[in-house]
Amino acid sequence: MRELDSFEIIPEAPQTSNGIPRSAWFRTRRRATWYRSYAGLLVVFDYVAVALASFTASSTLGQSASGFQQNLGLFSLIKYVLLPLGWLVVLWAHGSYDRRYTGVGTDEFKQVFRASWTMIAIVSFLAFATKTDLSRLSVGIALVGALVFILILRYLARKVLYLARGNGLATHRLLLVGTVPETMEVYSTITRSPQAGLVPVGIHATEGYTTQRKEPPVPVFAGRDVVALVRELGADTIAVCGSASTEPGELRRLAWQLEGTGVDLVVAPQLTDIAGPRVHIRPVEGLPLLYVEEPTLSGLAWLFKNLIDRMVALIGLVVLLPVFIAIAVAIRISDPGPVFFRQARVGREGGTFRVWKFRTMYTDAEERVAELEDMNETDGLLFKIRNDPRVFPVGKFLRATSLDELPQLINVLIGEMSLVGPRPLPAEDGDFLGDVRRRLLVRPGITGLWQVSGRSDLSWDDAVRLDLYYVDNWSLVLDLHTLWRTVGAVLRRKGAY
Repeated sequence: MRELDSFEIIPEAPQTSNGIPRSAWFRTRRRATWYRSYAGLLVVFDYVAVALASFTASSTLGQSASGFQQNLGLFSLIKYVLLPLGWLVVLWAHGSYDRRYTGVGTDEFKQVFRASWTMIAIVSFLAFATKTDLSRLSVGIALVGALVFILILRYLARKVLYLARGNGLATHRLLLVGTVPETMEVYSTITRSPQAGLVPVGIHATEGYTTQRKEPPVPVFAGRDVVALVRELGADTIAVCGSASTEPGELRRLAWQLEGTGVDLVVAPQLTDIAGPRVHIRPVEGLPLLYVEEPTLSGLAWLFKNLIDRMVALIGLVVLLPVFIAIAVAIRISDPGPVFFRQARVGREGGTFRVWKFRTMYTDAEERVAELEDMNETDGLLFKIRNDPRVFPVGKFLRATSLDELPQLINVLIGEMSLVGPRPLPAEDGDFLGDVRRRLLVRPGITGLWQVSGRSDLSWDDAVRLDLYYVDNWSLVLDLHTLWRTVGAVLRRKGAY
């Protein structure tokens, strides 16, 4: 680690013709190059998605709009050129190519949804204004298909970006500024999500640094010129953390110093695990006030969530009935005893209910818990053993594929659970005190952020953090995103035991 009293003299950086330091200019070029490449990939994917949707609609129905039968060339021009280009313009207008949104989080997909509604309105208005007789089914297939294809291709583009970032490409190098505890909190949060492409390369301590219990994983500096330090470390972003952001004069002067250098300035307040839609900046007399809205746990959106839960549960139980029968037969053959396992779990507002699951353990599993206590591989209120001797062979397969969870659709149908939410914990696992109790504000779910982020491989603290994030930042988009990620988690079988 660098010594804190090191005041190394940094020579003035060579200048380009426009006065920008040459090293910063090259970093800016490098960062702009990867972002332009990724934005270009999104544009190509979006164009292909809309053109493919138009082709699907016309080939499925085999018809064109009235007035175009004699000029199929013009109709093809509209379908494969004008419509895709118009969609790209609307996507751009909604900020879906903005680097603040692309590549991480759900905001990018929200912009795509908003752009799709705008396109529906535009196409409807143009059809009415030009008196074009469009097939509603054809238009519906084209517009819905375009949305679906855009989402799929953008998901693939994001995977390409994640792969590049996993190899050290398309990243931002961060210098963290603040007290060491504050910067370490930001460091821990950032490094939990390597897909964001944020790579901390150093800490500039604003207060005296004393020896920590754990050595910081990046060099720590103090008493240095921040802009010179950015040059030395090759950073392209400064993150001002916690209380260091409360000095408006210093922050403003730092922003002035960074003008023209190609270095971004971001402020990381102590508001971890709060999603963007709940945070708003409202300037008052030049003072930017950060407003944090209350979580939305009621209202029309919540009613819509409950309706979707029960409809999907009902359809799932009917469609999956043959699978239920096959699993029931396999369980009875593997180990005589009941097909289902029912246990008291804690639900919304602390009420208890009996969860439905396919039985995966031998009938004496509960009696053997005490003798296996030393083999527990988790902490907190959890009890997990990777190679649990209480699980019979068919049960291991059911757990690995999460098929043992399917009967919980019954709990969803009768309103005790939701498709997405915190995991329901056994009632006898202990008291739900402090922060843990907050997870009881919503119905527990069959799947959730816990399950798609590592399942049994997570520590109890990480599991609680993810559950609380869901409670505080719930939205229909987050539910859909979690359900989509569940498919991948089940296929990978990571942490399933």
